[in-house]
Amino acid sequence: MHKGSCLCGAIHFTVEGDLPKASACHCTKCRKHTGHYEAGIDVPKAAVAISGEDRITWFQSSEKVRRGFCSVCGSSLFFDPIHLDWIGLMLGSFDGPTNTRIALHIFVADKGDYYDLNDGVPQNLQ
Repeated sequence: MHKGSCLCGAIHFTVEGDLPKASACHCTKCRKHTGHYEAGIDVPKAAVAISGEDRITWFQSSEKVRRGFCSVCGSSLFFDPIHLDWIGLMLGSFDGPTNTRIALHIFVADKGDYYDLNDGVPQNLQ
């Protein structure tokens, strides 16, 4: 089991099982939501238990996706494509080791001009 939380501790979550390989999204929306690029994992919603749900503020960032953050401290935590059965969790919100690695960079065509990608991980322009 893996545990995570927001910065202030108002929201906690647990994920059952091993974490999958991660992706890093460089699209404009993810960069604006997180302050840099978004590094996260996608897990089945049934594998996630959340406490402090009343402290989550959901922002509908597109017709099909909402993003969740703590209403107290502002920590970016969740990427929820509401029509699918999985949820994205921000890697920086996990407590302790995740035992996963970034396996793919996506939307690299939109990445910020202030950083380079030279980690050898595959890159998709979209």
